[in-house]
Amino acid sequence: MADPTAFYEPAEDELLSSLAVPVQSYNPDSDADEYRRLQELEQHAYAQQQLMVAEQEQEQLQALEQVPEDVKRFLVLFHQAILENDLPTITNMYESGWNKLTQAHYSQNEWPEAELIGPLVGNDQVFLTLYRELYFRHVYAKLQPTIDDRFQSYENICELFNYLLNSEGPVPLDLPIQWLWDMLDEFVYQFSSFATWRANPKNKNEEELEALAEAQHIWSCYSVLNVLYSLVQKSQINEQLKAEKEGKSPEEVAEIAGDYGSKPLYRNLGYFSLICLLRVHVLLGDPTLALQTMEHVDLSGGAFLTRITACHVTTYYHVGCAYMALGRWPDAIKTFISVLIFFIRMKQYHTRSYQYGSIAKQCERMYALLAICTTLSPGPSDESIMSIVKEHYADQLSILQRGGDEAIETFKDLFLSASPKYLNVNPPPYEDPSALEAYLANPPIDATQRFLDLFISDVVAVKGVSNVRQLLKLYTSIDASKLVTFSQDEGDEEEVLQQLMVLKAASRTYAKGQAQDKLLDGERIVTNNLDFTIDGSMVHVEETTSHRRFAGFFIRNAEHAQRVFNTIKASPLPIQRKPTTGPTTGAGAPQDKNELKKGGAWQPKRARVVTAAQ
Repeated sequence: MADPTAFYEPAEDELLSSLAVPVQSYNPDSDADEYRRLQELEQHAYAQQQLMVAEQEQEQLQALEQVPEDVKRFLVLFHQAILENDLPTITNMYESGWNKLTQAHYSQNEWPEAELIGPLVGNDQVFLTLYRELYFRHVYAKLQPTIDDRFQSYENICELFNYLLNSEGPVPLDLPIQWLWDMLDEFVYQFSSFATWRANPKNKNEEELEALAEAQHIWSCYSVLNVLYSLVQKSQINEQLKAEKEGKSPEEVAEIAGDYGSKPLYRNLGYFSLICLLRVHVLLGDPTLALQTMEHVDLSGGAFLTRITACHVTTYYHVGCAYMALGRWPDAIKTFISVLIFFIRMKQYHTRSYQYGSIAKQCERMYALLAICTTLSPGPSDESIMSIVKEHYADQLSILQRGGDEAIETFKDLFLSASPKYLNVNPPPYEDPSALEAYLANPPIDATQRFLDLFISDVVAVKGVSNVRQLLKLYTSIDASKLVTFSQDEGDEEEVLQQLMVLKAASRTYAKGQAQDKLLDGERIVTNNLDFTIDGSMVHVEETTSHRRFAGFFIRNAEHAQRVFNTIKASPLPIQRKPTTGPTTGAGAPQDKNELKKGGAWQPKRARVVTAAQ
């Protein structure tokens, strides 16, 4: 075994001893002075801290004094109503009071921050979280949100949903359904707004790039879907809706719902989460999953979602867009027309609503989408709605029906202006500067542009169909060579026959039947109002829909009216009854000289003259 002392030489020991710190002797007086000095430093630091706190409180009080008195009074009463779960008062203050104060004081600036109004509400963290939700919604609606606003809004909404989902039991909170819908609708809107803003690395400063690199989870697609699916699962809303469709009793439905789902707060949040999932999946480009999400949701006229007009319009808009993405044009047309008829009927009741502007814009987009759908799949539709479409898009419709390259550009313009703004799932690589440079040098295609290209490819495939359809309406049989002569496109007989086959293929699609409940259910139908067969070079045309024969309808009703008139004319006239009371003479004879004879029927004057002459 080696000797450990062999590694240390005397010269090295002397060097280490010269570098060693000498041991000081213990001095009680110096240690006491050092202790007092440390105490004085701590007391001074504490005094400085207290002074800073006092200054901050003074500044906060001064800032609070700048808040208008009606705003402070509103916040105190709003907090009290939420504590007491006074639903009518909360609804009135949310829908009316908040918007009136916003127009009066904060139309161009922010509401007071939550920390500032904390003393007014006893620093109630639940109320302050709800207040921040309204605060950031106002920032997104009226102002330009900064990156800090986007991050803080995400953290606040996550804090609110954690409070609702991770509590030991259902929280003692009751909010109006309008607020719950607006909350989830704003949640999805802020997610889509952030995803669109994040997808463009240009025009961002170094601070924003660093923040995006460090916070990859902020407004991620996974976190948004996780929140919505968690609310659906917590409320057991799919199980509840399925049980209600099966006709189970309210007691059985309440047992299925459980402690959370039986509360109106969680049931409504779960119900609206299904609609928000429909919207998110459409924005992410998955129409099949979007329609599967709405499997148990009733879309009839008396459905729960019709209680909120904005929810109603949003649901039908995204269902129609999902049908368009699947190429189911008749279902998309029916969906758009049904909600537009509802909006026209209810329009007079919503003109004063604070959401009327956004609802009207979404309906305007549906009119544009109807112009696209009816061009690609012509057929019977509501005349009142189509008259509005022709009024708003008369020039575009004429171009679309003519076809050609100009029609392709019109299809693009209508699609970009009316379709949803699709989102890129993967954000740019902000965490890797070299990869970000490569991303900027060769950026991927935008999601909306990608869907536009897919849509235009389908339109180009049936480019000449409209012209051939218009020609076939004029004939019961026509030779293919004659179609070549009448066709606007230059080509031979073989190309015209190919166009006919394209027309036949484009006229067949899937559509939902009357007895089918699920949105994805459908059967094969023919969308065109005419069919044709090809025998050699001869094309035989036959109408597939029978038009109503108005001439026969009027003849039958005229004959029926004549029979009714003859029956009435041949019927005997009613007999006038003898009056039971009235002034009489001694013999009981009637005093009126024009009174008819007893037992006689009333006769016209001319008839009485003829009878007397006889």
